[in-house]
Amino acid sequence: MDYVIIVAGGKGLRMGGDIPKQFLPIGGLPVLMRTLMRFREYSQSLQIILVLPKAQQEYWRELCEKHKFTVEYLLADGGETRFHSVQHGLALIPDDAQGVVGVHDGVRPFVSTDVIRACYEAARTHKAVIPVTPVVETLRHIPTQKNVMRSDYCLVQTPQTFDIQLLKAANRQPYSEAFTDDASVVEAFGHPVAMVDGNRENIKITTPFDLKIAETLI
Repeated sequence: MDYVIIVAGGKGLRMGGDIPKQFLPIGGLPVLMRTLMRFREYSQSLQIILVLPKAQQEYWRELCEKHKFTVEYLLADGGETRFHSVQHGLALIPDDAQGVVGVHDGVRPFVSTDVIRACYEAARTHKAVIPVTPVVETLRHIPTQKNVMRSDYCLVQTPQTFDIQLLKAANRQPYSEAFTDDASVVEAFGHPVAMVDGNRENIKITTPFDLKIAETLI
């Protein structure tokens, strides 16, 4: 069986409001609901694990009741960091499970089903996969005050997909501040990470400007 761990721990600080960004509405539905719906659209059999801070779970249940949200999922408590939140999500997957697990940002509701499919299929071969898009802006390296070749870089998105046993083993490592995403955890464990093409619409909604783009995409 395949899984996805959807991590939603935002506090909404960059949005400038009191409501966490994953609960803000786009096109009449909270961001997080649209994210879960996209993965259910990809697969009816995919096991969805939602990781939410305990303090936000009651509000989330109220939203689900208000919007008659019926997508099935397992719920895990958020952790101190993303790394720990993913650990909590992984704990709901049986220790002997075989298959692929994705880890996805709860505030990325526009990942395409084609990209999700490409990530899961590639992970069956490579065991660790990330979706990426090209850098289209000029990049400048601040310490040297010099421009760098943008062709040497790419932007990393989610879902990041892994062999279940590989990610479970990698997440038993002690926490490090170098763990900026799940791919960095797996690389620190000694396993290479492959890349597939992402989709540019797969934005991470973190600012009021992002919310305007989201409304346009809807």
